[in-house]
Amino acid sequence: MKSTAPSYLKHHFLMAMPHMADPNFAHKLIYLVEHGPEGAMGLVVNDPSGLSLADVLEQLRPDQASPALCQSLPVFSGGPVQTDRGFVLHPRDHSYQATLALGELGMTTSQDVLFAIADGDGPQRYLIALGYAGWDAGQLEAELAGNTWLSCPARLDILFELPHDQRLKAAAASLGIDLTLLSSQAGHA
Repeated sequence: MKSTAPSYLKHHFLMAMPHMADPNFAHKLIYLVEHGPEGAMGLVVNDPSGLSLADVLEQLRPDQASPALCQSLPVFSGGPVQTDRGFVLHPRDHSYQATLALGELGMTTSQDVLFAIADGDGPQRYLIALGYAGWDAGQLEAELAGNTWLSCPARLDILFELPHDQRLKAAAASLGIDLTLLSSQAGHA
């Protein structure tokens, strides 16, 4: 009998199937930062929190006014876990105090990246999120087998160049799929 190793989905998008009932994930697109035998971690990339970078900076350095541009820079709800913790996805052409290398991307958790963005010295392409989505060992695999998620390789143009409300549809279209036409019924051969 042939043994197959698990297929992990780091640097993939997870698309919530149309029947997803969990309000934390319904109609959400998640970038998987990590996925392995210990579990998975990702950031929701199409759910603006209603906060701007200026709002965050007001908390981090209240004695300094933020540039007007910061008012229009959205902060996303990255997921329901540790919603007070910030994450910035960006190309790896910049590195900061706490940057984790993710292939061609970096994920920074230190405040210096936010200050650099505000001061115009940061990465040109980035996504700022508060909180993350997390799965225990085997949990994501079970959800995938249960037809809860659809996955595809992540594309930086979808992540950084499209408006947030077009990202889920574009990720599905990269597979030739229209999510509105999918059934909630799963079939397994």
